[in-house]
Amino acid sequence: MPYPETTDAFAVTDIKNWSTFKRQELPLKKFEEHDVDIAIDACGVCASDIHTITGGWGEDVPLPLCVGHEVIGKVVKVGSKVTKIKVGDRAGVGAQKGACLSCGQCKADQENYCPSQIDTYGAKHDDGTIAQGGYSSHMRAHEYFVFKIPDNLETALAAPMLCAGLTTYSPIKRLGAGPGKKVAIVGLGGLGHFGVLWSIALGAETYVISHSPNKKEDALKMGAKDFIVTKEKGWAENWKFAFDFIINTADATDKFDLSEYFSTLKVNGTFHMVGFPDNPLPAMQAQIFAPNGCYMGASHIGNRPEMEEMLELASKQNIKSWVQELQIGEAGIKEAVERVYKNDNVKYRLTLTGYDKVFGKRA
Repeated sequence: MPYPETTDAFAVTDIKNWSTFKRQELPLKKFEEHDVDIAIDACGVCASDIHTITGGWGEDVPLPLCVGHEVIGKVVKVGSKVTKIKVGDRAGVGAQKGACLSCGQCKADQENYCPSQIDTYGAKHDDGTIAQGGYSSHMRAHEYFVFKIPDNLETALAAPMLCAGLTTYSPIKRLGAGPGKKVAIVGLGGLGHFGVLWSIALGAETYVISHSPNKKEDALKMGAKDFIVTKEKGWAENWKFAFDFIINTADATDKFDLSEYFSTLKVNGTFHMVGFPDNPLPAMQAQIFAPNGCYMGASHIGNRPEMEEMLELASKQNIKSWVQELQIGEAGIKEAVERVYKNDNVKYRLTLTGYDKVFGKRA
């Protein structure tokens, strides 16, 4: 039974063969009065997709599973109580598609920390159906988690902003990036390149810390003030007490000597993580925080006001993510997830497009 009961999806059916996607109809949740249906036109490929389908984060994977949570498409149906979006709008959904919207966190615009949040894929809805992601023809989400995309943002470039963009924008904004601040971004990948773009757009003096010397030219093109290579012995010596905060987007933090990174922070500075490795962090003594009284933290995506603010900033400043497009389909998805897994010349985000060619014009 096709849409509106199901979505035409490319799904993983075996995590041992995690890059093999099979096309099949998967059920959508029961349509309710605050729901919005989107006919998908593009979906970014996030490292979270790969951590999920490989079992890297150690979570149970409900199979079959369609991943993808950087979705943009056309609104084709809205519930009777929807007020934030209308049929025909170009709209997007990020890594969250539901929450209780009544708890203390939700009422304080912290719905991304709601204990009852519903992830865009892999979560169980109240009716028992499993949430399916954007490597598919349609998506159904609560209107609070559906965002109108500014007209001047290209679909393929805007899609990765809905997860990678928000995941970096939220802590950069909350930690106070702006004129007079010095910010370092660890890792120049899918997350990291957004960190650089947002930090600069907000007026901070921005640096990149990376183990890949070959990315220096790209970092400087994005507007970074300087590029710091961690492969060089004693790399941190010239950067003691330099940065107000560091955004760590790398997923190899388990291999870091964190004391070196901490030493580059100003007094009471913060080392903030948005890249999460598959492996545990190394054991560390509490004393490594003491020389500058620094802090270490992490965050989960961002809230609705931050998403709206980020999209407006990108629109007003004409900020363009660095994106390579691949055709949606079994072959295109396989190439995409394997390239992200191997970090195979991804500069710096992949977006699946060409949905009409595969799924046809949808209503």
